[in-house]
Amino acid sequence: MFEEILGLPLHPLAVHGAVVLVPLLALASLAYSLVPRLRSRVGWVAVLLSVAAPLAAVTAKLSGEAFQQRRGLPLAGELADHRNLGTITMWLTIGLGVLTLLLVWVRRRPGGSAVQAWLTGGLTVLVALAAGATAVYVVRTGDLGSRIVWEPIWAPVTGG
Repeated sequence: MFEEILGLPLHPLAVHGAVVLVPLLALASLAYSLVPRLRSRVGWVAVLLSVAAPLAAVTAKLSGEAFQQRRGLPLAGELADHRNLGTITMWLTIGLGVLTLLLVWVRRRPGGSAVQAWLTGGLTVLVALAAGATAVYVVRTGDLGSRIVWEPIWAPVTGG
């Protein structure tokens, strides 16, 4: 299911969705949680990205595993590291999406109780921490993946 699309390996295509949507989710979540004047403009974007980015991360992760298995690539060294980073990125992205949806929901509820204020404050801190961690891990995952693919191609040719 996660191997090919139109005869092309899915992973090289799917990672582009994750590389774009996951950082956008981190930025939109931070903007919504930390910048009150942007909330009305960014809220719907944060909600959409809270669904789309985790889907992109899961697709990238599962298609990467399918790609590795289909190609018979040994799961060792940098490839194992890339897979582990991808797993962490996927779970962080799912967590950030859930936290952002909860924060939007709590902020939109009528009232102003102490519990709601406490929840809003706690969720704001958690969203900020999750956004930072998610951004770091998506960069680390993408960087290692691109080095695995491109370094052998761009390595200087040494002749004798």
